[in-house]
Amino acid sequence: MVCPSRVLVLLVASVSMLPGVVRAQDLPPERVGGVPSVVFKASVDVVTLTAAVRDQSGQVVRDLGRADFEVLDTGVARGISDFHAGDAPISLGVLLDISGSMAVGGNIDRARSAVGVAMGMLSGADDEAALYTFDATLQEAVAFTRNFDTVRRVSLDGEPWGTTSLYDAIGAAAKHVAERANRHRALLVITDGVDTVSRFSAAEISGVSSAIDVPVYVLTVVMPLDHRGGEPTVLEVDGVRSDVGTLADLSRWTGGDLKVASVPEHIDGAIRTLLVELRYQYLITFESGAAPGWHPLEVRTHDNTLTVHARSGYISGPSASDR
Repeated sequence: MVCPSRVLVLLVASVSMLPGVVRAQDLPPERVGGVPSVVFKASVDVVTLTAAVRDQSGQVVRDLGRADFEVLDTGVARGISDFHAGDAPISLGVLLDISGSMAVGGNIDRARSAVGVAMGMLSGADDEAALYTFDATLQEAVAFTRNFDTVRRVSLDGEPWGTTSLYDAIGAAAKHVAERANRHRALLVITDGVDTVSRFSAAEISGVSSAIDVPVYVLTVVMPLDHRGGEPTVLEVDGVRSDVGTLADLSRWTGGDLKVASVPEHIDGAIRTLLVELRYQYLITFESGAAPGWHPLEVRTHDNTLTVHARSGYISGPSASDR
């Protein structure tokens, strides 16, 4: 995974190598936790996905064509029926954690700063953004708008409070973002990574987001003491240290990314990386497989020095509610 600094390379690489972390291709979301009702199906005829490509130096690759890509659906090559490339307007949903754990060590201030940085990098002409907050429930603080000052100025009532339902909020907010007309859409989650009351696991919500093709980018804000040596850790509410591997899984399976930030330069770099990647995504459409159920996907280029970020799979056939 390519990141803008050596520190962030260590952060994401260490998450992906945690013991017990499985590949998304090996874990159908509809079977995780025995809760198939949280899985959304893709179109029964075609699947459209977004792909972001970076070179070995971490720069976004913008000049690829249809012939440069290969899509493997359950190991079988699929022909690309439609393809779009180039700069395109962005629909960005920002999901901000205002739960009680965010009061620790100034994390809520880092989160507010990240929102401001993101709004400053959007274009008022065609881009749009919405702000959601969550503690025990999801709230739409600002509906999708091109007036980014409205998002910057929103009051969070000064203090974080409540318990965290992180993965529930991600699933609900992702559905809102998926309804937007812009082709380039994503959900940016700003949190400390502490989750205490969610009903679904990270893998289950990853399945929801992957099926509706919304990349989830996670910016985990932490205190500098918890960022020492590049170890991606946060403090649970009881003071026990825990890794954020499940958040890394969620972002990777949806075609997004995870960054950890404790100082302003990390926040600026992480947000800039996100928006450049999002603006220059490739849109790839192919015919879906006939077999019902979970279809693992691999999207790659013929140049093996390039890194592709795309969602890990889709659901074909009747939805859970139709079975």
